[in-house]
Amino acid sequence: MPSYRDIIDELLQHGTSTLCEASGLPSALDYNIRPVWPGAAIVGAALPLRCAPGDNLAIHLAVEQANPGDVLVVDGHGYIAGYWGEILTVAAQARGIGGLVIDGGVRDLAALEKRKFPVFARGIAMRAAVKLHAPSVGEPIVIADVAIARGDLIVADADGVVAIPQAEVERTLAGARQRTEKEAAIMRRLQAGETTVQILGLKGGK
Repeated sequence: MPSYRDIIDELLQHGTSTLCEASGLPSALDYNIRPVWPGAAIVGAALPLRCAPGDNLAIHLAVEQANPGDVLVVDGHGYIAGYWGEILTVAAQARGIGGLVIDGGVRDLAALEKRKFPVFARGIAMRAAVKLHAPSVGEPIVIADVAIARGDLIVADADGVVAIPQAEVERTLAGARQRTEKEAAIMRRLQAGETTVQILGLKGGK
């Protein structure tokens, strides 16, 4: 039986688009939540949390509570403030946290890229966040109609972010393997001279 490490490594290899289609679930987060530096990628277990708008106290608490490899998934209400920057990045890396996905804003982009800490965010903001309220840490959240619970697997790459419920990981991974094999076979046929119209049995419209 493959180890947890083998499973999450394979998920990242298949990529988010393949995983999204293989899951058949509403697993794709809003496409506006994007990597903040080129080449950023994440795979790991979700630690969901909710912030008050413009308030990052819950993030500080989550960094303290996270397990190595966890991915912080933050419902920031889409509010574009500097919830996260270099200080929290250093704190997260010291604890072995795998990355950040936030429906909100971050700052210190050059430092995040230099430190190679993967961050996916809705926007960029210079203004600081306050530290007054912590609505929840570890409780389920919903971002753009996608429900995320602690331990769900988060995969993020250049195409976006997907959240796969723990109970659906094995089925999703099996479907991703099938899709990857099918697409590889199609590309071999294309390289041999066939066209997508021939291979997919497409017909022209009238």
